[in-house]
Amino acid sequence: MSDTFKAILVSRDADKKQSVEIVDLTEADLMEGDVTVAVEATTVNYKDGLAITGKAPVVRRWPLVPGIDFAGTVIESSHPDWRKGDKVILNGWGVGETHYGAFAARARVKGDWLVPLPDGMSPHDAMAVGTAGYTAMLAVMALERHGIVPDRGPVVVTGAAGGVGSVAISILSTLGYHVIASTGRNAESPYLIDLGAAEVISRDELSQPAKPLAKERWAGGVDSVGTHTLASVLAMTSYGGAIAACGLAGGMDLPTSVAPFILRGVSLLGIDSVMAPKAVRLEAWRRIGADLDLKKLSTLSRSIAFDGIIGAARDIVEGRIRGRVVVDL
Repeated sequence: MSDTFKAILVSRDADKKQSVEIVDLTEADLMEGDVTVAVEATTVNYKDGLAITGKAPVVRRWPLVPGIDFAGTVIESSHPDWRKGDKVILNGWGVGETHYGAFAARARVKGDWLVPLPDGMSPHDAMAVGTAGYTAMLAVMALERHGIVPDRGPVVVTGAAGGVGSVAISILSTLGYHVIASTGRNAESPYLIDLGAAEVISRDELSQPAKPLAKERWAGGVDSVGTHTLASVLAMTSYGGAIAACGLAGGMDLPTSVAPFILRGVSLLGIDSVMAPKAVRLEAWRRIGADLDLKKLSTLSRSIAFDGIIGAARDIVEGRIRGRVVVDL
């Protein structure tokens, strides 16, 4: 009999009632793929919280092992790019949504979905960054491509105490930006300033229905909240500025007007981390290795054991998680 390993499995019954349990699987239970990885570290992202709680239709195949990202070591490969012993990272590609994901000791995936673990970074470090941090770096790269450099003026980060926000603040401050952090958790101000925020503002300043235009406050920003918050951020963006949108923690709607776009030339930059091309991923992880102060990772992350995943998933959806949660396997 094959060796068994623990995994989290979400299932649905005939009435579409969702359940979640810790089960024993074997490698024969894994889905198709040309690389098998021993998962050494994973993390609990907001999307994982939605998948485990069923608060949003993230899971599109039943039953499913959730978990959208991992870092680990290749144990078997028929893919030309990877061989046994290689250290790899996976983010997205439908893993944890339509393909068995990271909340198991083993994962079998397509080799094209993997990128190498950057030199000097451990699997734990990589998951302290995780998909949230990789998404934050994609957002920063998009702002840079749009010419939003530190000299253009302040940048705002919404959902600042969350995973994307925490890493975005750390990266942007390291690069020399004046970062304004917006949070609904005022007690987190010392944490955000420690990460590099120059100012902390209350979420209440942005979460009300937005005017078409408001006083110009920042040249750019990273938004993971959506809805009224993103509309307000756009209304307060200065002429020719840009906002990178990468999340929906507050909602999927965007109750805005065309005013910021046609009167101030503001741009809304969409950030997709799931299907981003491999070249973009490689550059994002190279930049993470270069531009993220790894010493700050210990500030913005904490570790839990495998048995803590389900509880952390519930906490992240309820807004009770600060920064990043790393699961050490």
